[in-house]
Amino acid sequence: MGVVTYEFEVTSPVAPTRLFKAFVLEGAKVYPKAAPHAIKSVELEGDGKPGSIVKINFVEGLPFQYMKHMIGGHDESNLSYSYSLIEGGPLGDKLEKISYENQFVADASGGSVCKSSIKFYTIGDYVITEDEIKALIQRSEHE
Repeated sequence: MGVVTYEFEVTSPVAPTRLFKAFVLEGAKVYPKAAPHAIKSVELEGDGKPGSIVKINFVEGLPFQYMKHMIGGHDESNLSYSYSLIEGGPLGDKLEKISYENQFVADASGGSVCKSSIKFYTIGDYVITEDEIKALIQRSEHE
């Protein structure tokens, strides 16, 4: 198994506290409304605390039927959260899991920057390329 870390940032005109609330605290309600072309439903297995599972079900016609994330935790005072993709989605037979650490920070314009660190845990001697990583990230932004 290998581990490859990839870091990137995404800017938004929306304030960091609003994004944190929408993506982290109310994600199960927001995702299907924000992306009805891609997300059919979101199910929570557990109490929403670390170790809980979030299952995202996709609409027909997309490459994946579902993804399961395990919640790592979140910190409202730092507007940060972590989770791991543990089943479904792009994992296939080459990736064991993908772990995400994200933080929303304010930018000078009143909007925000989401700083992300993603770790790809590969199976066996498989080596994921930067092009594959970028394609996975780009695909997730459009679904």
